[in-house]
Amino acid sequence: MDKIEYNSASELIEALQKRIISSRELLEYYLLRIEKYDVNEINSIVYLDIERAIKQAEAADAAIVKGENWGRLHGLPMTVKELIEVKNFPWIEGDSRNIGRIGTVNSPSVEALIQEGAIVFGLSNSPQYGRDVQTYNDVYGITSNPWDLTKTPGGSSGGSAAALATDLTSLELGSDIGGSIRTPAHYCGVYGHKPTLGIIPKIKPLPSPQIQDDLSVVGPLSRSAKDLDLALSIIAGPEYHHSEAWQLDLPNPRHTSLSNYRIAAWLDDPLFPVDDAVSKKLRMTVETLRSNGIAVDETARPAIGIFEEIYRIYFSLLMAGTGLEMPYEYLQTLGVKEDELGLEQLDIGANRFRSAAIRHRDWLILNQRRHQIRAEWSNFFNEFDIMLMPVTSITAPEHNPISVTQNDALPIKDSRKILVNGEERSYWEQLGWISMATMAHLPATVAPIGCSEIGMPVGIQIVGPYLGDRTTIDFAQRLSELIGGFIPPILSSKK
Repeated sequence: MDKIEYNSASELIEALQKRIISSRELLEYYLLRIEKYDVNEINSIVYLDIERAIKQAEAADAAIVKGENWGRLHGLPMTVKELIEVKNFPWIEGDSRNIGRIGTVNSPSVEALIQEGAIVFGLSNSPQYGRDVQTYNDVYGITSNPWDLTKTPGGSSGGSAAALATDLTSLELGSDIGGSIRTPAHYCGVYGHKPTLGIIPKIKPLPSPQIQDDLSVVGPLSRSAKDLDLALSIIAGPEYHHSEAWQLDLPNPRHTSLSNYRIAAWLDDPLFPVDDAVSKKLRMTVETLRSNGIAVDETARPAIGIFEEIYRIYFSLLMAGTGLEMPYEYLQTLGVKEDELGLEQLDIGANRFRSAAIRHRDWLILNQRRHQIRAEWSNFFNEFDIMLMPVTSITAPEHNPISVTQNDALPIKDSRKILVNGEERSYWEQLGWISMATMAHLPATVAPIGCSEIGMPVGIQIVGPYLGDRTTIDFAQRLSELIGGFIPPILSSKK
C-alpha cells in the first residue's frame, strides 16, 4: 500500500492478507513511530516485547505465503492496556510494589485476540490500578495528549487512546468502570466502546483471583467504528466456566439506515453543566442530523429520577467495587473515619469513605434501586433506539496528577478542580456523564465529532439498550459517514 499511516485495523488486515504489506513491516513501522513520537514525549507505550513480536510477525508472514489463516486478526500487531494481564509481560498495574511481577496467564480478552492471530507487542500506560481520570503512576510516569502535550489523554485507558491517536497501533484493548475507555476516547479523538456488562469474559481460569466487581468491563478502542465491531465480535462471549452451556448471540443493529434511528439527546444538565467548547460541537452534530431529515428529541428522558441520585448511587457502587482491592485492615480504618464524618457530611469526598467500607445491607439497598433504574431505561429504549450524551463536561484538561500516596489514602477533599465555562468545579465531575450507562450496565460508544475552537477533540457518547452493543456501534459508524470520523493530530517530535 502507498501509505500505512493511520490506516484502520480492518484496512491493515486486508492489506496483510493480500500481501500488500507484511506483518513485520507493519510492526517495524509502529516501532519507528514509537521511537520518534512516544519516547520522551507522549509516553503512551511503557513496555515492548520486540524480539518475540518480530518472530511472531515473521511466522505470520510465512503462514500467509503458505495459504494458512490464523484468524480474523492474522498478523496484526497491537498493544494492550497495562492493567490487563498478558502472559510473560510485566503486570505492575502502575504500582512500584508490584515491580518484578509477571503475568502468568492471558486475560480472556487478550487470549481471544491472540487466538484470532493478533500479535501483542506492547503495553500502554495507565494510572495506578486505574484510579484516576488521567494517566500517571510512579513506575512509568505521565502520559501526554498527542493533541497538546500540556494536557492529559484521560484515564484510565489514556495510554491506549494516546497510542491510537499517534498511530502507534491500530487497535487497543482497554477497560472501563469510571469512563476509562470513554473519557480517553473523547479527549484524544478516537473511538471507544464500553460493552454491556457481562458480555466480555473477565474471569481467568483457576488459580487466578475470582472476585469481580459489578461495574467494570473490558472493551476495545480504535480509529473506526468498524474496528470496534470487529474486536467486539472476537472478545465477546460467556465466562469460561459457563461456556459449556451458555452462548452469546448479540442482536443485530436495530436499523440499517441512519434515518430510521429514533434518537433522543440529553446534552446538558444543571448538575453537570457542559462547557461551551463541548456543547457547541454536540449541538452542531444534532443540527447536522436534523438538516439531513433525521429527528432528534432533546426533551425525552427515562423516568429514572433526578441526576444527582443517579450519580450518588453510581459513585457509592464504584467505591464499593474498588474497595475489593484494598487491604481489610485499611477498610477498618475507613470505618473509623466514617464514624468521625457525621451524617451531615454528604459531599462526594465523604461518600468515598462510606462507600469503600459499605455494609452488605446498604449495598443491597443501592443495588435494588439500581435495578429499578435499569427497568426504566429498558422502558425508554422501547420508544427510542439511542440516547446521545456528552462524555465529559470539558475537553482534555491540563496535567494535574495526584500522588499515589494520596490516592491510596482516599482523601476526603481532593483539591483538584476542572474549569467549566470559567467556573471551578469538582475534579470528579468528569465521571458525571458516564455514570448512567455504567450503573445501568448499558452499552455506550464514543465517536469523535470534530475539534473545539481551541483545537481539542470532542467525542459524543452514544448510549443504547441492554445488549444493544451493535446498535450503538452501528450508529457511530453511520454518524461518521455523515460528519466524518477520526482526524489525526499534528504531531511534533524532539527527535
